[in-house]
Amino acid sequence: MEEIAITKFKADCVAILDRINETGETVRVTRSGKPVAEIGPAKAPKKRRIGAMAGTARITGDIISPIIDPKDVNALNE
Repeated sequence: MEEIAITKFKADCVAILDRINETGETVRVTRSGKPVAEIGPAKAPKKRRIGAMAGTARITGDIISPIIDPKDVNALNE
């Protein structure tokens, strides 16, 4: 991992970020020899596709009728 002083990073920020994007390497930025940050390539966001799971579920029973008989619920009887 390459280490770069913060002053050099500030001066060449765009070029350093372009190099990180091309090579995929991580760069450590230091201030007075102490690490301040590590900068690496961004991970590509996962693509979400609407309807990607279409056709993968199965209905195996009655989805319209209540699960329990309404007469069995005390709150409804009061």
